Amino acid sequence: MSEDLQPISPDEAKRMYLEEKSSEASQSTVQAHDYRLRHFVRWCDEEDIENLNTLTGRDLHKYKLWRRDDGDLNNVSLVTQLSTLRVFIRWCEQIEAVKAGLNESIVLPELSKGEDQRDAMLSSEEAGELLDYLREFEFATRTHALVEVLWHSGMRIGAAQSLDVGDYKSDEALLELRHRPDQGTKLKNGEEGERYIAINNEVCDVLDAYIEYHREDVTDDYGRRPLFSSRAGRPQKSTLRDSLYKITRPCIYTNHCPHDRDTDDCEALERNKASKCPSSVSPHAIRRGSITHHLSDDIPDRVVSDRMDVSLDVLEKHYDRRTEREKSEQRRDYIPD
Repeated sequence: MSEDLQPISPDEAKRMYLEEKSSEASQSTVQAHDYRLRHFVRWCDEEDIENLNTLTGRDLHKYKLWRRDDGDLNNVSLVTQLSTLRVFIRWCEQIEAVKAGLNESIVLPELSKGEDQRDAMLSSEEAGELLDYLREFEFATRTHALVEVLWHSGMRIGAAQSLDVGDYKSDEALLELRHRPDQGTKLKNGEEGERYIAINNEVCDVLDAYIEYHREDVTDDYGRRPLFSSRAGRPQKSTLRDSLYKITRPCIYTNHCPHDRDTDDCEALERNKASKCPSSVSPHAIRRGSITHHLSDDIPDRVVSDRMDVSLDVLEKHYDRRTEREKSEQRRDYIPD
């Protein structure tokens, strides 16, 4: 151990790190880092690591395996967790809490674009960071308005593309979804998918500002005024999908690449190649994340099923990404003491 290292406990280092982080990042980002690092502090406690000076690369590898198994995480989520830990360990190097270069011992799982595609989702923490970025730097742009609607409503990208300005009821804080196949837009489940979706005041503020300042005032081929518009009229679903791939690249909204790519030669930063980023997500991954977020907030399955237009069976099989441990803890809240 280097004599230059200054003794410090994992919990104290985490506290100091978050305190410094709070001066340069949003509250939701700090909360996300707090959530991810508390697992590391818990592991250190279980392993009797009281002083970070003693931490080794082998220890970090053991933690990686423990976190993967303890949290029942897929590779995408594990990359996010370990990326935050790497940033934390790099900060610990700067304050002489761990040996220099220790962060390089954290090897991230390799991700391919197709890996875990069925299970991929935008997590609540990632959504919080993304929305914080959009609200500060791209407020009321079409992409911002689209992300707000998709995350808070859980609707499909086709449903969002079908919305007209008149389907947004600002005074009532509602979005109305209608099946209009004879006018160029369909809902996946046809007329059975027609419904009203309540949205909160924050989403309304974004939509109001988007419509007033940034929406292209055009009509489509049927004379309708698309809510999410382009200069050419109603954009294709693929156009909206591409904008989501672009904005969900972590280097854009967190200024950090979890894959240690050089931004000067990363192919995912080339024109029309945003989907090449292993961490960028599709509209369906945002929908899956939204559904899981609603379920994690103890909103009843039936309410989520109706709001997101998905059967209970499909909800359980394909969308609910809570771990069995998380479900168990939520059920505990309903058991009398």
